[in-house]
Amino acid sequence: MRPETEADLAALIRDAGAPLSVIGGGTRLWPGEGQGARVDMTAMTGVTLYEPEALTLVVRAGTPLQTVRDTLAAEGQMLGFEPDDLPGSTIGGVAATNAAGARRVLAGAARDALIGVRFVDGQGQVIRNGGRVMKNVTGYDLVKLMAGSRGQLGVLTELSFRTTPLPQVTNTLQLRDLDAADAIHAFTVALGGPYDVSAARWTPDHGALIRLEGLRASVASRSAELARRLSDFGSLSQIEDHPWHRPAPAAADPAQDVWRIICRPSQAPTLLERLPQPMLLDWGGALIHVAMPRGQTPDLPHFAGHARRIAGQGAAILPPPDPVTDRIQRDLRDRFDPRGIFRGAR
Repeated sequence: MRPETEADLAALIRDAGAPLSVIGGGTRLWPGEGQGARVDMTAMTGVTLYEPEALTLVVRAGTPLQTVRDTLAAEGQMLGFEPDDLPGSTIGGVAATNAAGARRVLAGAARDALIGVRFVDGQGQVIRNGGRVMKNVTGYDLVKLMAGSRGQLGVLTELSFRTTPLPQVTNTLQLRDLDAADAIHAFTVALGGPYDVSAARWTPDHGALIRLEGLRASVASRSAELARRLSDFGSLSQIEDHPWHRPAPAAADPAQDVWRIICRPSQAPTLLERLPQPMLLDWGGALIHVAMPRGQTPDLPHFAGHARRIAGQGAAILPPPDPVTDRIQRDLRDRFDPRGIFRGAR
């Protein structure tokens, strides 16, 4: 099923007698998702409003993310939350998963740039919330609720975003010889100071990477001062054009699962002592990707973050939602999807 208009989609949902799974590019699905009859959103594309001077963009949900990037770049702008670079991804998938790339430490996630939505709920009703420009964002904030709902509450059809000017200059400081645990301490120095850091990431291949952006003179000054502060952590180099878009996480061994762990950066050193070497640290240590043997789960202290299997076999979340959170989630799903049409998204 491939609806071409919002009206077609609403009619399809009203007539549905079995669970549906609404998918754009299918690049951001986690294990256990996408099990119902597939509804392909890739025909609902196009930019419906773009006002560069107002820093606002309105776009249909099936529009490829790369098309959005190209449209904004032509005007010297971008999506400030820097969503992951997954070939085939759609802007609807970006919003539905509340995607965020390396700039989350500075600009937040998709929900922080999303100012308006249109969506179809489980009864086939078209709902609009928020606005098409920032000054018109009023009412109950369904925008934040839909960002990250992963298709369980409704099908996004149109999205309004606040855009961000492209930085004039980007500079990356690299501490190649740091291990993951020591990188956390370097990130704490960088993010806790007056350096306006826009990304802090560690990988086994590159070590610790810290990015500064902005006007040329400002970046040069901040980079020099931060380099002095980081000199105790080892040999430091500077890179002007490091690629910061993050590819889809994949384990080198097909017999492994990939887990995504979210925690406070202050908790990361304790977690790292209990885990294999991570594939990635991002957001200053708040995001950890780690590969585990198939069927094995990360050893999380009771106080530290939460984890989800994002590649491998079967859905798994640690720790399970507490009773209050679980009840709120069920009540929301029952309100927006009383017939269980979007069970296929879960």
